[in-house]
Amino acid sequence: MADIAVLGHGVVGSGVLEVLRTHVDSITRRAKEEIHVKYILDLREFPDLPYANSFTKDFNVILKDADVKIVVECMGGLEPAFTFAKQCLSNGKSVVTSNKELVAAKGAELLALAQRNNLNFLFEASVGGGIPIIRPISQCLAANEVGEIAGILNGTTNFILTKMIREQMGFEEALKMAQELGYAERDPSADVEGADACRKICILASLAFGTHVYPENVHTEGITKITLGDVAYAGAWGGVIKLIGQVSMLESGKIAILVAPMFIHRDSQLANVDDVFNGILVRGDATGDVVFYGKGAGKLPTASAVVADVIDCVKHFKARKYLFWEDAKPDYVEPFEKIPGDFFVHIQSGENSAEAFAQAEELFPGASRIIRKEEVPGEAGFCVNGITPEALEERLRSLEQKGVALLNRIKISDF
Repeated sequence: MADIAVLGHGVVGSGVLEVLRTHVDSITRRAKEEIHVKYILDLREFPDLPYANSFTKDFNVILKDADVKIVVECMGGLEPAFTFAKQCLSNGKSVVTSNKELVAAKGAELLALAQRNNLNFLFEASVGGGIPIIRPISQCLAANEVGEIAGILNGTTNFILTKMIREQMGFEEALKMAQELGYAERDPSADVEGADACRKICILASLAFGTHVYPENVHTEGITKITLGDVAYAGAWGGVIKLIGQVSMLESGKIAILVAPMFIHRDSQLANVDDVFNGILVRGDATGDVVFYGKGAGKLPTASAVVADVIDCVKHFKARKYLFWEDAKPDYVEPFEKIPGDFFVHIQSGENSAEAFAQAEELFPGASRIIRKEEVPGEAGFCVNGITPEALEERLRSLEQKGVALLNRIKISDF
């Protein structure tokens, strides 16, 4: 029998316990021994639960129990999750977590600690919820040189954008619906501002390229500025708008990484990933494009991935799984402002759209205008190619000095 402890009895923690209790036979068969939850750490009390006697409010009880070899961290946030995980790994206990904030900020340190102590630090559920992605990149695609990863990594923002595209629903209305349906937290700022997707793409980048990429080094934009006008221009261009996390290896050996709303062409494999679903595209030199698709969050999908890691830990008590990346290298991330790309620009000037575009064309020779079905007087949309964000912003400032209002500028995806 393998004794484990679960830290936190929230959505994910309770889901882990539910999966372990309802799939006892199949989990035991796969793990080769029974998995027993000896402790559940939570400051609250749950007297009506059938496993009420397993609760404790004292982490040290878990830490000092030598029989507990695996600790499942489902608390979320950076502290006390980091302190608890570090203490576990320093005291002979492997750690499984679904905590993307923890892995994105402290992954290199915790992986190094696990390696020194011949333990495991596993986090399959931290990126795709129920979508397997950590294990496929580290094992199934190990023979490939991964050159690029791009994905729709947040279900809340994808649901909102889907409503805006399909039903012409405004941002605020779509956000309210997402909250009412339980697809967003009451304070979903990390979702709509891109922080959630940023943490996830940083974890994938660290895993794929072997060096820790910190969220604070990543250019991040959310979807709060996306309007129905932008959606209409994307449709006229031949695509849709999605919040994309993207990382690429450059010829220089540095990486380009960002999270931002992007125009995605309808032919892209990510264009039809809608509602609360996530999609992650991994581009390998041998396999080409491989896409992983499914619900990226939710109680049971996430719990399923956590329990799979627990099973893996039980099977590798004496044989550590190789999962590792180094701490960050200096200047490893190429500044977003310096990387050329294609952009859509949405402007307004006066009452004549053609004249508005003519003003823009003076500063952007070769820009291609997009004509939407229902033009708004004075508004114009156009695309510019092969320009750095730095140069783009400089020209847009010059345009604004001429009395042209910038309504938005959105990156155009290159995959």
